[in-house]
Amino acid sequence: MPLLDEDRLFATDPAVRTLARDLYDGVKDLPIISPHGHTDPRWFAENGAFPDPATLFVTPDHYVFRMLHSQGIALEDLGVPRVDGGATETDSRKIWNLFASNYHLFRGTPSRIWVDHALQEVFGVDERLSAASADAIYDHIDASLKTDAFRPRSLFKRFNIEAISTTESAIDDLKWHKMIRDSGWDGRVITAYRPDTVIDPECDGFADNVAKMGELAGEDATTWGGYLAAHRNRRAFFKSFGATSSDHGHLTARTEDLPEDEAAALFDRALQGKCSSEEADRFRGHMLTEMARMSRDDGLVMQIHPGSARNHSADIMARFGRDKGYDIPMRTDYVTALRPLLNAVGGDAGLTIILFTLDESSYARELAPLAGVYPALRLGPPWWFHDSYEGMIRFREMATETAGFYNTVGFNDDTRAFCSIPARHDVARRVDCTFLATLVATGRLDRDEAPEVAHDLSYRLAKQAYKL
Repeated sequence: MPLLDEDRLFATDPAVRTLARDLYDGVKDLPIISPHGHTDPRWFAENGAFPDPATLFVTPDHYVFRMLHSQGIALEDLGVPRVDGGATETDSRKIWNLFASNYHLFRGTPSRIWVDHALQEVFGVDERLSAASADAIYDHIDASLKTDAFRPRSLFKRFNIEAISTTESAIDDLKWHKMIRDSGWDGRVITAYRPDTVIDPECDGFADNVAKMGELAGEDATTWGGYLAAHRNRRAFFKSFGATSSDHGHLTARTEDLPEDEAAALFDRALQGKCSSEEADRFRGHMLTEMARMSRDDGLVMQIHPGSARNHSADIMARFGRDKGYDIPMRTDYVTALRPLLNAVGGDAGLTIILFTLDESSYARELAPLAGVYPALRLGPPWWFHDSYEGMIRFREMATETAGFYNTVGFNDDTRAFCSIPARHDVARRVDCTFLATLVATGRLDRDEAPEVAHDLSYRLAKQAYKL
């Protein structure tokens, strides 16, 4: 019995469902443009076999382990490594069985659809994961992973990925991307410039990170001019490995456009570790504007991902480090926060700034009106907690009336879980086709226009926005 309903996520009204299905049939096999994500470039460089089912599905995926942890399951029992190197479970089958025994926790969640899609469409599993089926499914996946057909490059081709972007720190040496390039493989895996660790004065090791960036760039990054030059050098280096975008994950969307002497003084205080929280926030805000100016010069698309109170649990942060499921959405202002940046560069139609949010209340009130008038702005798709049927529908309903479709950028999957990529794109295509079918049924979109919009949302807009 299939794990997935063929008509999943389509409207319940028969006429709308039929139209949604027809639209979906026209886009379901389009290539995947994955312009922003966190897959490991080492996978594609070395093309080694994935170790085991738990390593592939459970241990690295914060969507999965945060739900299990919320029900009292220790991260150690899921194999999540500790900062101090302390004991964690290393038996992959035990981790998998713990996951399977608690799979009911994912009922009704996006993770359930993603995992079921991977089990059925990638591994050919037709039995629901449970305590009873865990060992048989484990053995089947484990055997599959030992074959060449399930190595990263083979799956890349099978998933019909046209281009995928990983995300690396500004001080990364990009050795895995160099290995990919030197291998002669024709899969398009590019990087994206993520400078948070050399922009945020409150980041651990900020001064050391800046010094390393200067060393890599051949610039004296301890001076304001040298610091900016080092960024330009590193951005050019990333572009040489195919980068078409930068990515900025700040606590808020605050921007500033400070006089040069004031920015330089803040930078000096940051290097000395003397910034107050307010001064650190001002510096981050000013650097977003500096990054936007650099994007105007070098053509990198700028992505801004604000509004996540990261590493909320001090205990988990101390024991397991960053990005362990304790990142929580928070209220985010865009209208006031982005005004300095937009007054500086927002009218430049040659610049692309893609805005994301975890604060859905801002879509209709702030983000759609901003993107609906500033030539440089585009709206990114629902992200992280809202990468779901409900989140995507809410986004289209709240943003389309003011921003339209063409001030948005299609879909990106933003994932570390490789096998979830086709699942996530499939969900987005089904949801968008349902939304378009509803517009047609209610007289807001002509029937002959809907297939073109479906194609744009599934493929063209992402390729165009990210210059791929």
